[in-house]
Parts: sequence; C-alpha cells; structure tokens
Amino acid sequence: MQKKKLLDIVRDKIRLKHYSISTERTYLYWIKYYILFHNKKHPVQMGKPEIEQFLTWLATEKKVSPTTQNQAFSAILFLYREVLGVDMSEQNIQALRAQERKHIPVVLTRQEVKEVIENLDGIYNLIVSLMYGCGLRMNEALNLRIKDIDFGFDKVYIWDSKSLKDRTVPLPQKLKSRLEVQVQTVEELHQKDLSDGYGTVYMPYALERKYPSAKSQTKWQFLFPM
Repeated sequence: MQKKKLLDIVRDKIRLKHYSISTERTYLYWIKYYILFHNKKHPVQMGKPEIEQFLTWLATEKKVSPTTQNQAFSAILFLYREVLGVDMSEQNIQALRAQERKHIPVVLTRQEVKEVIENLDGIYNLIVSLMYGCGLRMNEALNLRIKDIDFGFDKVYIWDSKSLKDRTVPLPQKLKSRLEVQVQTVEELHQKDLSDGYGTVYMPYALERKYPSAKSQTKWQFLFPM
C-alpha cells in the first residue's frame, strides 16, 4: 500500500476537523511554503528555530500583514499539533511580528451604499445587494448553494461561517424574484454541464463519500458560480 504524502495527511486532518475549504487551501499553501522555504526539509527535522526564521522572513522580507503572518503561523501550528503530534504552542515562538497598521474605519452612508450598488451590473449587483441586505461576508455569499435559499420561509441559511457557527437570516423581499431567476439560470447551466459530462461540485467534509451522487445534484450547486 502506497504511503500517503504529508500534505494529503494534512488535508485529511483538516477535513476531519470540519474546517472550511478556504481554511484548507490557506493551511496547505502555508505549510507547503514553509517546507519549500527550508529547501524541502521534512517538518519532523525542524522546530522552533525554523518556524521563527520563516515567520520573521515573512515580516521583514515579504512585508506581509499581521493577519497573513498569523495565518501562516496557525497553519504551521496545525501541522505540528494535529499531524506530527508536537504542540509547538508551548515552545514560546519568538518570531519578529509583522507591524500592525492602525486605520480609521471607513463607514459608507446609506446613500453611498446605494450609489455603489447602482453602479454594479448583472450578477455582481445581485451578490452585493444580497450581502448588504443579509449582512453577509463576501465569502459567505460566494459559498451559498441553491439549497441554502428557502423561498418558502423566506430565509437564507449560512453554514460554517466565522467560528464555524451556522445561522439563518431573513431573505430580502426586494431580491426574492431576482434570486428565483438566478436559481433558474444555475439550474439550466447545470443541466447543460451534465449533458457535456461535467456538472459536479466540491462537497464539504465526508459528504462526497457518504453521498457519492450528491455532487452532481442541482441543489448542491453554488448559487453564484464564478
């Protein structure tokens, strides 16, 4: 039996923890970057000095933001703790931290928001209108699937949002008819994709193994295929 590659094991651990697909991609990216930075040296042969060197390099040479540096650090900690069984959080990592910039928050007035939306066309107008009307983050809006729009109870279901908390929000009545048209458009596009031999979509967690046919079902298709 062929031995699994390190990144495949990391991916399995991430999905076992039910992390989002965006977190999976981010963690895999930084873990790979960390290994390549140290000339493909295996993480079991590295530790506190190598982690500090990598994080400091990100701050001083790459000039990354504190958020980006923290993402890289979290990915590396996950690698050591969940995959290699070493809790590096107890090692007192002393990397030079990226300097956090203080910004004055910018808040748009209702009129300014209206002008922004009016200057967007097509699907982008609908996405931003839904974000504003439902109070959604961009990632939450783009991860919506057809099944998440409940026209009967006028609700939008948000799964695995920040901190892995699910919630529902009211469906804006002004957008209801436009969303119905969008669902119909996606359904027609999906049928065409299926006839062309495509039409499958990413399934979260282990659902693809549990329900192998679900990835080609219309209800699982993204509401805003980009």
